[in-house]
Amino acid sequence: MMQKIEKALALVLGSLLALMVLDVTWQILTRFLPMQPSSYTEELARYLLVWIGLLGGAYAYRKRSHLGIDLLTNALHGAARKSVQIFVVLVCFAFAASAMVYGGAKLMLLTFELKQYSAALNIPMGFVYSVLPLSGLLICLFSVDHLIELVNAKQELPSEFDSGVHPYTEGAESQSVAEQKEKQKQPEAVVEA
Repeated sequence: MMQKIEKALALVLGSLLALMVLDVTWQILTRFLPMQPSSYTEELARYLLVWIGLLGGAYAYRKRSHLGIDLLTNALHGAARKSVQIFVVLVCFAFAASAMVYGGAKLMLLTFELKQYSAALNIPMGFVYSVLPLSGLLICLFSVDHLIELVNAKQELPSEFDSGVHPYTEGAESQSVAEQKEKQKQPEAVVEA
């Protein structure tokens, strides 16, 4: 289930990014070719950037790619490390639930109630702000999944920001370990004089 949500989120983010590239390209073309700049492209690019940033934050949280200070968790082992990791996930859940879901939903409903519209696109601002509770819900969902993984773990999990966990270093580390083992197996060549 989580993999399907993750793939759908990646697809939405890719689509939004492609739409933003097309929008900015259209803005540049209309500014210089017919000398009549499009009136809505700048506002659309701004709102797309907000959506990409907030949904991208939820995606980065799922991939455990957010910036973090892991000095404490790297220094701890066993039950202490697990406790700190659970505490961090609970804090992330609490922030996402209170600030993003609750606060974002209140902001979204208030702008719908006040009938605020964007200047150029003339769309209700509540649609723009709806990304706050949406990304907050995703972070809460991913936090629950990570919490279940932490609680059910039989062995000690590495720190989230440990280089061994990072997706870009997985292959490099396993390859270097394999190369080291291979070198240890081969006897050194004897140099004859």
